[in-house]
Amino acid sequence: MRLSTDVGGTFTDLVIEDQDGLLRQFKAATTPDDPVKGVLAVVDTAAQDFGVSSEELLATTNLFVHATTRATNAILTGQTARTALLTTQGHPDVLLLREGGRTEPFNNTVPYPEPYVPRSLTFEVEERIGSRGEVVLPLNESAVLEVVQQLKAAQVEAIGVCLIWSIVNPQHELRVGELLSQHLPDIAHTLSHRLNPCLREYRRASSTCMDASLKPIMSHYLNTLEMRLRDAGFNGRLLTVTSQGSVIDAADMAAAPVHSIKSGPSMAPVAGRFYSSKDATADTAIVADTGGTTYDVSLVRRAEIPWTRETWLGERLRGHMTGFPSVDVRSVGAGGGSIAWVDVGGMLHVGPRSAGSVPGPVCYAKGGTEPTVTDAALVLGYIDPQNFLGGAIPLDVAGATQAIQAQIGDPLVLDQYAAADAILSLVSENMVQAIEDITINQGMDPQDAVLVGGGGAAGLNVVRIARRLRCSRIVIPGVGAALSAAGALMSDLATEFSTTRFITSERFEFDAVNEVLRKLEQQCREFLSGAGTDVLEHVIEFSVEARYPHQVWEVEVPLQASELTSQSELDQLVENFHRVHEELFSYRDVGSIIELVTWRARARAKLPRSNSTQVYEYQSHTPQQWQRLAYFPEIGQVEALVQDFQSMKPGAPIEGPAVIESNFTTVVVDPGAVVERTPAGSLSIVPSIMEEGKA
Repeated sequence: MRLSTDVGGTFTDLVIEDQDGLLRQFKAATTPDDPVKGVLAVVDTAAQDFGVSSEELLATTNLFVHATTRATNAILTGQTARTALLTTQGHPDVLLLREGGRTEPFNNTVPYPEPYVPRSLTFEVEERIGSRGEVVLPLNESAVLEVVQQLKAAQVEAIGVCLIWSIVNPQHELRVGELLSQHLPDIAHTLSHRLNPCLREYRRASSTCMDASLKPIMSHYLNTLEMRLRDAGFNGRLLTVTSQGSVIDAADMAAAPVHSIKSGPSMAPVAGRFYSSKDATADTAIVADTGGTTYDVSLVRRAEIPWTRETWLGERLRGHMTGFPSVDVRSVGAGGGSIAWVDVGGMLHVGPRSAGSVPGPVCYAKGGTEPTVTDAALVLGYIDPQNFLGGAIPLDVAGATQAIQAQIGDPLVLDQYAAADAILSLVSENMVQAIEDITINQGMDPQDAVLVGGGGAAGLNVVRIARRLRCSRIVIPGVGAALSAAGALMSDLATEFSTTRFITSERFEFDAVNEVLRKLEQQCREFLSGAGTDVLEHVIEFSVEARYPHQVWEVEVPLQASELTSQSELDQLVENFHRVHEELFSYRDVGSIIELVTWRARARAKLPRSNSTQVYEYQSHTPQQWQRLAYFPEIGQVEALVQDFQSMKPGAPIEGPAVIESNFTTVVVDPGAVVERTPAGSLSIVPSIMEEGKA
């Protein structure tokens, strides 16, 4: 038995792969004050479904994968540890100066972003290593001990150490770490050359300080999670999700918690790639995960998970950079809990504020007073007020209607249905813009992609979105309401190691490069011999970041083997660089030498899994089909067909207007769209009927 949980802003999702390889999904409200409580609550819900106790369910679970927004939320809300930065004397402004760049170069009303660690907690260390690793100025240990006393006086709770050129020669940084361990043993610290040995000073310092600031809170959180799971009967392996689209042991995550930032959304592309291939035989997919708080979108091209070198927490260039490549997922404040409001100029807005799980939408009747996307869908007749989450939360239709009419309809002079439809239309447009940013703006036509819808609120407007984008097909997996949690069960155990070693193709040093690659391979094998035990298979992949001379940024080029032994292999590497550069920037400079900067090795181990897409079929206690009044802008309010998802037979198409319902999601099939269930258990929707000569 394998379990996966994803703690979102509104709901905590759980996906279980049972002994027969069948998938079951469950949801419970997220408990922001104690996220572990929400995890245990959803496990208890699942246990009741299995007809056993939570202890019995967990006792039969050999693998528990956990994704959480704990680290992300801690940084965004300023709840991290009080952190100090130790850096080389003369370089205290690395976090302040950043890498340059402004989103609005001529807007001088925007305040300059604050550094992650303030100058008042930045301390200079008397030392200097040169770019070739030579000691320019020896480390003054007496001065370091004076800094230690200042750290004590400042009552810091975590320390990031980032010294200049420690990635070439770490001896000073290592000694500072030893002194901190000796004199401040109870204060967590992070050494930059161990965490992120990259060339970019700001990225290295930023990731180091983020990691240090998260260690106290994430260590406590993960230890508490494991302890409470063990107390509840769990005896298996606890893994956590990383922002690189993989999983690692919880203990490894506690040691480097920076990898948990924005980790949950990274799983949706993993699942989206799988289902687009399985249900639509497509290798290009737009993966849209609609939660209660955010709308996360990503683009899978040629069956490859999308990557970004710049991972920002908060607004680009104004937030803070994690310093690590990650799965490229764009998020906008648009979800089921997004709040609709009218400004003083009479303009309708939806989001980015969200009602979350507390107090939640108005229809939850838990204290929410502002109308949300979920309230709008309820008023339009898309959601059954008596069967939301299988009847777990009865919905207040009258309250939602009154809130929408009073706060949206009356100011805009619209009736309740037109006002609710305006909310859904506007949030759909916000979602379309997010998708266009990752498709059209990157030279890709969304018509050529399958739209994979995930998240509990995905089905409310997925046809509207597909029509705006002119996508020809939509796939909503059977476990789509918990897409990220499902992706976690499909992920590999993986980690990455890197070393900076500058060299050129013109004066290539085979022995030096192969020594670097051997050390990286050894690190990977040590990881696989420990964390990678009990896996089905493993692989080690090598790559190098390279550039043309005078370029600012490098591009990553895969290596074909773990060593380079001949001129022909070097020539092939150079050709591969030209090809990758041409793909990205549309040109190559074949007469130029190549500068090779950072060498990487990635160890990946495949965990035991069934790769099943089949969802457990519950015996339905409701009619297979019935009618319900629903409003569609094309035809007004009509008696729409409502189809129980579980009782749908593969290959039997249903034409809209219709609503497909399950305990976890509602899929609205607009007039003219056609839906059918695939043999794998997903919903496949053609957004519009294709006529000859027309789309």
